[in-house]
Amino acid sequence: MNKSEAAMSHSPAGSPAPGMSPASPASPAVTVEGLHVTRGRKKILRGVDFAMEPGRITGLLGPSGSGKTTLMRCIVGVQRLTAGSVDVLGRPAGTPSLRHDVGYVTQAPSVYTDLSVEANVRYFGAMHGVSAADTAEAIAAVGLESLARRKTADLSGGEFSRVSLACALVSHPKLLVLDEPTVGLDPVLRAELWERFAALAKAGTTLLVSSHVMEEASHCSSLLLLRDGLLLAQLSPAELSERGHSNDLEQAFLHIIQEAGAASSHRSANESQVA
Repeated sequence: MNKSEAAMSHSPAGSPAPGMSPASPASPAVTVEGLHVTRGRKKILRGVDFAMEPGRITGLLGPSGSGKTTLMRCIVGVQRLTAGSVDVLGRPAGTPSLRHDVGYVTQAPSVYTDLSVEANVRYFGAMHGVSAADTAEAIAAVGLESLARRKTADLSGGEFSRVSLACALVSHPKLLVLDEPTVGLDPVLRAELWERFAALAKAGTTLLVSSHVMEEASHCSSLLLLRDGLLLAQLSPAELSERGHSNDLEQAFLHIIQEAGAASSHRSANESQVA
């Protein structure tokens, strides 16, 4: 995603489009049904179905190449669907009014290195009509108050990533989509970010956070386990541990993958016999 696409996804609160109403508090924040995405002859997502509860952290977990980023792009409305539907906050993904309610932080930080932290956040905020107080609040939320006037080019990798997060938070999104936000960070910074994500969820923000680090699953209320474009399961960390027969969530995930592989092989064998 380029800077202009990122700017579209960092949007302020606003009124729903005519004839549409936001989801009620009891409604799922995100509903995905029969989602298929194909590029050329390659099937990226294959019949994905799930719903996300509002005000919770949902973890999107799976190895690289499993389709996590494509699924997130579908949710924020910048990915063409081959089949199926994606509804976000009671409206079809990509509906113009959702730009007011959805924040998206990509793997590649969408900030300007020649501007200060404050100038970057103020820039994204200005596009959405937010105040100087909102800018300061977003910077404080990611712990960069002391670096607000420093150019982002002079920041460490962890600090740089947090600037992108502040740019997404400045519009007070109802849904925050984070594509591997902790990749490359040391354990202390990862723990600090997860604390901030938990605080956002407690305040009512719905978060979808992707990761290939299974230990991060314990920070989530619900988990989506994705592999090769298939959703293997949606379950809680405790349910993952139980179903995978291990307190080690990575081992539990591997067990579920092996189960899925065995089931697929069994189906293929039966189909061959019928043929």
